[in-house]
Amino acid sequence: MEIQPISNNAGIRRYVLAILAAVSALVLRRLLAPMMGEQNAYHTAWLAVVFSAWYCGVGPAILTVLLDLVGIWYWFLPPGNSFHLVDPKTAISGMLGFLVFSCFIVALGEGHRRALAKSRWAEDELRNAHGELERKVQQRTAELSRANENLRELSGRLQQLRDEERRHLARELHDSVGQMLAALSMNLAKVRSQGDRLDPAAMRALVENVGIVDQITKEIRTISHLLHPPLLDVAGLASAVRWYVDGFSERSKINVNVEIPADVSRLSNEMEITIFRLVQECLTNIHRHSGSDTATIVIREEDHRVVVEIKDAGKGISLEKQLELSSDRTGVGFRGMRERLRQLGGELDIQSDGRGTAVRARLPIQSDTSAVMEQERAS
Repeated sequence: MEIQPISNNAGIRRYVLAILAAVSALVLRRLLAPMMGEQNAYHTAWLAVVFSAWYCGVGPAILTVLLDLVGIWYWFLPPGNSFHLVDPKTAISGMLGFLVFSCFIVALGEGHRRALAKSRWAEDELRNAHGELERKVQQRTAELSRANENLRELSGRLQQLRDEERRHLARELHDSVGQMLAALSMNLAKVRSQGDRLDPAAMRALVENVGIVDQITKEIRTISHLLHPPLLDVAGLASAVRWYVDGFSERSKINVNVEIPADVSRLSNEMEITIFRLVQECLTNIHRHSGSDTATIVIREEDHRVVVEIKDAGKGISLEKQLELSSDRTGVGFRGMRERLRQLGGELDIQSDGRGTAVRARLPIQSDTSAVMEQERAS
């Protein structure tokens, strides 16, 4: 550790304080002279030496010692008001004792000052280190926040590109593959109309091919609608959800009750596809894991928010699994849903017990939602 050098102003101030302490000690001794007489001439001087040694430093303390020594010699050692000494041996012994003990006090004071300076230096270093650590933590936190924000933006953009790709693929399947299958079906119908010219084996093969083409057409239409239901763009969220629920109930034999007010407003493309994917994911989980034969879907608006509730009456989710889902440590589907909602400022809540599971999502309806919706549909 290095002791910091004393500035000029601070040094002058300490010497001035030392001189004032020495003069004050002499004046105080002078005032006490009627009571103390010529005895104990150094008593008040000790106070000045201690003060200077503890608070002013080595140089000012030595100056105090010398000033008090000269002042006591002149004013208080017999005969007084003179440097002549009546008893030189005794006077010199007293002065030497004063000097020795004063040096001891100065040494103690300097040790105290150095220890205090070292302690202050250590505190300053610790404070600086703590401040530097806080600055680095804040910097790293800001960098992490920016990285997370960039990651969320990237995730949102990837999700948007994924939805656009699904929409494009659904249109390709419906328009290109669907049209080719329709043409093939018409050709087979024409051949079938002249079936009297075919032998029985060829006729059976033709009928089978017609059935296969019809089945492929239905599968292509189903896949296309699941990738991106055209009703979502044309008729809105309510129609798309009801269409999907009808098909899901037919395939899974799960009775699903849908409650959507007739006056529910149209939302932006992003909000509608997010709610539709949420319904898809929840119904898929109900079919795979819950064991429930009933489900309820409620979509409503309240307090400038869209609230989506999907409930079942199944066996529920274990507490450990719920904790994992709430911390996003597992469940790709739930993580994807939560991220979709987060991109739109929404939130997802999952509650479950032995009587079933309830998934509730809330999304804020922005004031410019309608304008954004019209702009997106126009594009």
